[in-house]
Amino acid sequence: MSLDAMVEDTAHLLEIWVTGWAACRGYGIRRVGRFPAALRADTTGEWEYFAHDPSDAEFAALAVATAEVPARILTILTNDAARYTSLARQQGLNVTSASQTMMIVDMETQDSEDPWLSDDDLALVSSIANGVHHAVVSAGEEVAASGRVFVVGQTAIFDKIVTEPGFKRRGLGSFIMRALAAQAFEHDVETGLLLASLDGQKLYSHLGWRTVCQVLMLSASDEGSDLSVG
Repeated sequence: MSLDAMVEDTAHLLEIWVTGWAACRGYGIRRVGRFPAALRADTTGEWEYFAHDPSDAEFAALAVATAEVPARILTILTNDAARYTSLARQQGLNVTSASQTMMIVDMETQDSEDPWLSDDDLALVSSIANGVHHAVVSAGEEVAASGRVFVVGQTAIFDKIVTEPGFKRRGLGSFIMRALAAQAFEHDVETGLLLASLDGQKLYSHLGWRTVCQVLMLSASDEGSDLSVG
C-alpha cells in the first residue's frame, strides 16, 4: 500500500500506533466501542482514550468516560482541531496539548546501516526486551540520548526519542533515530509511525518524515499541565 493510501486511512494508522506505543511502554490496552484505550500505568495510572475524527455522539461518550477521573486523557487525531476544541468545551474538557502531530515515513528512505558516533566520549548500546528495541547513547555513566521502537506487522513505531538537556544540538536525536531504524530493519518493515512534539517535528521532517494529522489531548483536569509529557 502506498504512503498516501495509508495516510487516507488514519483510523487504521491510529490502531497500529496505539498497539506499538503501548507495547513500547508496557501498557495494557482495551477497546471502548470502536476505539482503542491504553492504561498509562507508569504515569497517570489511568486510561487514555484515542479516536480519529469521532462523530459528535462518539465524542460525547468518550468525553463522559474521560471526565469521570481528572487524570484520564482523551486524545483525538484530526485535521479539524477547532471542531473538537469546541466540542470539548461543551463537554467540560480542557485542551492539555495541541502541539503534537502524527508523522509517517516510508522506511525505504531510511538508512538501514548501524550509525557511528564521531565523539569518542559517547557510546551506543542497543538491546531488545519483550520485542521492544532500545537504543541508548551514554557518556560514561550518564545517559545522553535514548529511544525505543516496536514493530507491528510491517510498521515500526518509534517512541520516547529523548536527548538529555546537557547533550542537545549534537545530532544525537538523528543518531538515535538512525540506530533504531537499523534495529527495525531486522524485521520486514515498510513504514514508520510516531507522535511528534514541536521540537521533534523539525527533526523528523529533516529525516524525511511527513505529517499525517494534528493530535489534540483533552482532560477534565484544570491544572493546565501538558499531559503529553512522559
